[in-house]
Formats: sequence, structure tokens, C-alpha cells
Amino acid sequence: MTGAGKPPQGARSLPAAGNEPRLNRSQNDLQRELEAARNAARAAGAILSGHFRAGSYQVGSKGRDNPVTSADLEANRAIAELLRPAFPDYGWLSEESADRAERLSRQRVWVVDPLDGTKEFIAGVPEFAVSIALVEEAKPILGVTYNPITGELFWAARELGCHLDGRPVGVSPTARPQDALVLASRSETARGEWRSVAGAVRRIDPIGSVAYKLARVSAGLADATWSATPKSEWDVAAGVALVNEAGGMVSDLQGDELRFNRPSVKLAGFIACNPKLHLALLRLAGGAGGRGR
Repeated sequence: MTGAGKPPQGARSLPAAGNEPRLNRSQNDLQRELEAARNAARAAGAILSGHFRAGSYQVGSKGRDNPVTSADLEANRAIAELLRPAFPDYGWLSEESADRAERLSRQRVWVVDPLDGTKEFIAGVPEFAVSIALVEEAKPILGVTYNPITGELFWAARELGCHLDGRPVGVSPTARPQDALVLASRSETARGEWRSVAGAVRRIDPIGSVAYKLARVSAGLADATWSATPKSEWDVAAGVALVNEAGGMVSDLQGDELRFNRPSVKLAGFIACNPKLHLALLRLAGGAGGRGR
């Protein structure tokens, strides 16, 4: 917890009222993109919330241990209808849309997961989120993650800081692994794949949705999260924008920066935390293993 009137660790200071900087063209563009992404996340969230509470959806499968629901698809359509016509020159990459190589030639690309945490959604566990990122030249410059059941709206944009429900937030100040609260995959912990790490950190909490875990780390609600399992760009892109703007670090398990809008959408694992923990947790993550999320 931060003291009254003090910005949280890692949060960017906001200008005083009446002293706001004059926005240049690119910042105006970013503000427009951010507002569109937030509106799209809320629209998709309303769809998901309605289906979640009523149970009014059908369940299908895209492969082993990879369910999809009619709610995923409906939320994806809502996001696409709001973003694609408004930004016709931008590329598009979504878990629930056919991938097209033309995105690789676009300077800016929307990277979308309309429902990250489908298994939790089906199980009635409110640990899922809408995830929307804007990638520019391989880097996420904007991220929005929205849990429509808890109402938490996390957002960040380049040089605008990271925010939760309208207030600036930042990564935690925790400096020692033994003091760290780490968010882990539910399925990984159920299989016992985090037992080797348990004694090295303060606590391991299993929670659904990669995007939601990253968002909570960005707001200082947890200290770290990682997975050695390959993820898709849409799982982590928004979270990378959030954590980076919150003063944190996200890398692969070799410590290298993640790159986006690549021909293969798979990323070979990741770790997210504050800079003080990064090196020590990288060492731990090398033995964490894990499959699924």
C-alpha cells in the first residue's frame, strides 16, 4: 500500500490541472487509439458478462485442451466492428480471427484476445479478461485489459503511464524473491509443477488468464508472474504494455525483450516483475517449468 497522496511505486506522475502538455500529432493519435480500445474492451466485456451470468453460450473446441465459446466469437466481432473501420490502415491479429500475412507489412497492428481465460469463463470463475493491444514496430505501445465481472479496467499507453479504474498505478517495490507474491497458472499448480519454487517465494497464487495476471502485476497487486509454456502474442501483448508503463519489466526466460507482429505468433515463455526482482526470478523461472495456463 502507498501512503496517502503518494503515487504508487513505478507510476508516472501526472501533470497538475491546467498544466497539461500540449499534445503533438502522435500523442493525439495515441489518445484516439486508447479511447477506441477502452470502448471496444467495454463493449466486449458487456457481451461476456451477459453470457457469463446467464450461461447463454455454446462451447466448442479448437483442439486439445483449447475450448472456444460462442461468447468468444461474439466479443471478437464487437471489437473488430469498433476498431477495424476506425483504423483501416492498421493490421489485425486476434485469437478468434483468421490470421493474414498482410499484417506483417503494417506499421501498427491491433493484437486482440476477446476472452483470455476461456476455461475459467466456462467453469464460472471470474478470472478472465478482454485483452487489446496496439503494436507499433514490434513493440506494444498501448494495452487495455478488462475484467467485466470485477469491473477492473487496466490501461496503459506510451508515456501516459499505467492506470487501474482511472488512477495511476505501478509495479510493487518488493526487492527479495522470498517476499514476493507470484501469480501462477491454475493448471500448472494443480499438476505440482510449481513445487520447486514454493519455498523460494512468499506465496504462489493460482489465477486464471495470462492477461489478467499481467494486469495485476502492473498494478502492484502481485509481484510477479511467469510461464515456461509457449504463449501466443494475444495472450501477453496488452500486459506487456501495462507492465512496461507501470515501471516493470517483461522478458522471455533468457532475459530478452519480447517482439510482436512476427510471422509465428508463438512466444517461448515470459516473465514479468519489477526490475529489482527480474534477475533473481529469471533464475527461479528456469526451474519452474509448466504447461498450460
